[in-house]
Amino acid sequence: MATSTASKKVQWTPTDVKAELLKKYPPKVARKRAKQIMINEAADGGSSSQITENVRTIPGIITMRGCTYAGCNGVLMGPTRDIVNLVHGPIGCGFYAWLTRRNQTDAGPDGENYIPYCISTDMQEQDIIFGGEKKLALAIQEIYDIMHPKSIAVFSTCPVGLIGDDVHAVAKSMTEKLGDCNVFAFSCEGYKGVSQSAGHHIANNQVYRHVIGENDEPVKGEYKVNLLGEYNIGGDAFEIDRILEKCGITLTLTFSGNATYDQFATAHQADLSMVMCHRSVNYIADMLETSFGIPWIKVNFIGANSTAKSLRKIAAYFEDQKLIDRVEEVICEEMLDVETAARDVRGRTEGKTAMLFVGGSRAHHYIELFNELGMKILSSGYEFGHRDDYEGRQVLPTLKVDADSRNIEEIEVEPDEKRYKPRKSEEQLAALEKSGVKFKEYEGLAPDMEENTLIIDDLNQYEAEKLVELMKPDLFCAGIKEKFSIMKMGVPMKMLHNYDSGGPYAGFKGAANFYYEIDRLLSSNVRENLKAPWQENPELTGAYVWE
Repeated sequence: MATSTASKKVQWTPTDVKAELLKKYPPKVARKRAKQIMINEAADGGSSSQITENVRTIPGIITMRGCTYAGCNGVLMGPTRDIVNLVHGPIGCGFYAWLTRRNQTDAGPDGENYIPYCISTDMQEQDIIFGGEKKLALAIQEIYDIMHPKSIAVFSTCPVGLIGDDVHAVAKSMTEKLGDCNVFAFSCEGYKGVSQSAGHHIANNQVYRHVIGENDEPVKGEYKVNLLGEYNIGGDAFEIDRILEKCGITLTLTFSGNATYDQFATAHQADLSMVMCHRSVNYIADMLETSFGIPWIKVNFIGANSTAKSLRKIAAYFEDQKLIDRVEEVICEEMLDVETAARDVRGRTEGKTAMLFVGGSRAHHYIELFNELGMKILSSGYEFGHRDDYEGRQVLPTLKVDADSRNIEEIEVEPDEKRYKPRKSEEQLAALEKSGVKFKEYEGLAPDMEENTLIIDDLNQYEAEKLVELMKPDLFCAGIKEKFSIMKMGVPMKMLHNYDSGGPYAGFKGAANFYYEIDRLLSSNVRENLKAPWQENPELTGAYVWE
């Protein structure tokens, strides 16, 4: 039987915990780090809470972030199934191109699926000295000869930026040479931004510039929507697809879980864009609205209640009673199994505590699922969040552009001369806003966290272990870098970047899956009964080989 919550009662106040986290740092580091640890005061509508974010990790701290290239290739473009991703750099950088996040895909009737492949130019010392552009062109030609894809995406890694290879010129030249293959490139060198967030922005820019709007062949179906910021980890997008199809809603594009080139190329034909991960795709959502007149709303398909709320928001936007009624029927049908699962596990999960440190909007999204289990979130935060992810988009006008942000190209977007068509008039949008359908709005993480909980930006390995030591959560949710150190402390650890071997956790069936998974983790005390060798025999001895 698992250790009871009562025996783990937290005695530390948030102020005490923050002080303990900072105690080990040198004074200068502590002052800087203190601004990234916020005691939440926004739950009751207060406005005094402000967090420092999107700043470079302090040298020497073991961060849990990824690099700009990882955000561009590994997160955003990796899940596309028929665009060949070519890493221009040393072979080690290919790691982020090879299913590191368990993105699933369905090859479809055409059978094109390049996700399992790790393709790299494998730059060597001579390429660094003499340049790698010729090698890149040869690699693109070889890919085309073997696979004949519709598109090839080239990703620059750190050495490429340092030696000055013009990947965009090579891509343009090869597009002209090949004729029927769109080759485009990303200047997403790992050092280019604070974190993987910079790579998200770069990916949005290039997809808009080179792919969006390339195909005007009409998309068939009613209620056409784009789902932006869903990456089909553990099959999440498959479950969302099933629900939308059951409601009669046509999914034009998922950016980018199980996506295809043609879906990107026809995304400008949608009637509505839905943003899941606000941090990674709010850029393309704004571009689609500016260029083609497609408004966007924030949705969350993580959690049964959030899924129902999102479906109702979509139905309300289309203002069609047939769709509104169908959505209600689907919700009623799907919630039966969800409620059964919740009743089954809630007696064992009620009152348990958790911590959530996941990139993007994922830490925020999962709060709803834990609420459905009756669990309390003690602390949360993002690896690469910006202030609007924490405090809401209302802070955007107050944000200042810093030196790191200037590394990322800001492209100018204008209404398309021929294809700009507002989906709703200003009067219709105002009426929908008045009825509760909010556009271009995201309230951020802080309002959904309880008052006096800790919100920590760019959590590091030391702080993660210290939090567990002080606050003794029943469950810790984060990524692979934290997994084993937390488990060695006797605390169950759930990876929410790639779901370990679980999923889907999105939608109604996903919620039930998650309930049972968390129940299994909390109900097992195996971690508390196991001891590492150094815990049983902590004394270490050694000798020189010649002794």
